Amino acid sequence: VNQVANLTLVSSACDIVSTAYASTKESHPYIRSLCDAAEKGVKSVTEATASCAQPVLTTLEPHVAAASEYASKGLDKLEEKLPLLQKPVEQILSDTKELVSLRVADVKDAVSS
Repeated sequence: VNQVANLTLVSSACDIVSTAYASTKESHPYIRSLCDAAEKGVKSVTEATASCAQPVLTTLEPHVAAASEYASKGLDKLEEKLPLLQKPVEQILSDTKELVSLRVADVKDAVSS
């Protein structure tokens, strides 16, 4: 999970969502109340689940470690094949807009000639 969260694409997307969430809460008092209640509920459920799940997690720890190592190796291969994962969302959007603009210009040139 940490390795995925540290991918530039994922972390920049999380930053964008977090900023939008905070801005929305700040701008709309009714939504803020709803979000605050939801956050408290999630926190309570998380705390209750964590205490109940701890014995199970302790038992499964070797299996979780093996799965984590396997997933980490797979993610390393994915990062090699998809360098896009190391770019922030803003750069991907900018590159995509530029590519689309170039393609549209090519089509216009082809149609006009």
